[in-house]
Amino acid sequence: MYRVSIEQHFDAAHYLRGYQGKCEALHGHRFRAVVNVESSRIDEVGMAYDFTDLKAHLKEILSRLDHTCLNDVPPFDKINPSSENIARTIYNDLKPKLTGIPVVLASVEVWESPQSRVTYTPD
Repeated sequence: MYRVSIEQHFDAAHYLRGYQGKCEALHGHRFRAVVNVESSRIDEVGMAYDFTDLKAHLKEILSRLDHTCLNDVPPFDKINPSSENIARTIYNDLKPKLTGIPVVLASVEVWESPQSRVTYTPD
């Protein structure tokens, strides 16, 4: 099994509705998103999946989040922009872009600090 991983950053503000603590107030992070895809085979060039293509897909998704208040951006205008919800949203937005390609989207990690991350892996 091959695992191909890429990461990109985006900067955004957010606040957590209903949270009892300092994260209830507007604050910002330099979020780091890590995408992991898996494949049991490689192509004739010797690649499981092209880094360039995966980076382009993730960049497209993150561009709508970068330099925003996440609470104003769907779906976070309805659900809290927690790292858990951000990771699941990135996963759900990325999955259709990989349709028909012989890779499996294994997981999405979202880091909101160098010490704190969430990993979303579907059931």
